[in-house]
Amino acid sequence: MKYNWIDEFLLSKAGVSKDLQAEWNWIRYKIEDKMFAAVCLDDNDKPKYITLKLEPSEGDFLRKQYEDIIPGYYMNKMHWNSVEADGNVPDDLLKEMLDKSYNLVLKSFSKKKQKEILGNIE
Repeated sequence: MKYNWIDEFLLSKAGVSKDLQAEWNWIRYKIEDKMFAAVCLDDNDKPKYITLKLEPSEGDFLRKQYEDIIPGYYMNKMHWNSVEADGNVPDDLLKEMLDKSYNLVLKSFSKKKQKEILGNIE
């Protein structure tokens, strides 16, 4: 996989854990129990796609700009997008996309829970 920095990048975010969803052969990155990103493995356990959540209009725009960004692999095609693991999406853009996915899922929690996750309990 071209993006060998992903694991460290995602696990450095507040409240993130990862697991292996064995039935799908996906490494999932979650906030609490909500997935915001996944590395989808092929039959040889090699990364095939990085799947993440974006606002529908942004995902649609990026899919038109990059052939290596496709509608979410085995996910809701409106909200999820997949990036070829050996594709040509620039690292900075993928990091930005992953940040946005993290923030979208974080915002789905109550304000109190967001503060708890971020470590800002007052």
